[in-house]
Amino acid sequence: MDYTEKTLASKSIFTGRIIDVWVDTVLLPDGRQSTREIVRHAPAVAMVALDEDDQLLLVRQYRKPVEQSLLEIPAGIMEPGEKPLQAARRELEEETGYRADCWEELGSFFTGPGFTDERIFLFLATGLQKGQLQPDEDEFLELCRFSLSEVKNMVHRGEIVDAKTIIGIQWALMKR
Repeated sequence: MDYTEKTLASKSIFTGRIIDVWVDTVLLPDGRQSTREIVRHAPAVAMVALDEDDQLLLVRQYRKPVEQSLLEIPAGIMEPGEKPLQAARRELEEETGYRADCWEELGSFFTGPGFTDERIFLFLATGLQKGQLQPDEDEFLELCRFSLSEVKNMVHRGEIVDAKTIIGIQWALMKR
């Protein structure tokens, strides 16, 4: 059976700086109609950055939607026309003040395909060298370092709850 949904109508209900929200009317595979609320999101990048001592760079940042500070791998939205690796290089230096000599794309994933098209391209960054910290004007970050074994335990204890960070840590551990 073909489970494809055919879009019958699409209406933009919000256009923002980071997201756009649409409501689509779709024809279901069984012939009925339904609606889908869709968040359109620019593609993003995230980096598992390991220093010479195999310490993982994380940033602590307050996240308003969940009303708490979270430990996360460095990440950010790709600029229009920017390639994933270009964005990763830029974001790593902006958020951590480090550059990396070696880059490996680990893969990509959709963050929540039930409601958004956001896709994150994940990289492993090694050979770190001090660069220039340049967070966005509305970004307040604290740079932290932890060993891979520490962050693995932090995930298990529920201290790291950000999905992209958990995925990045798991992929990095599989590479080791």
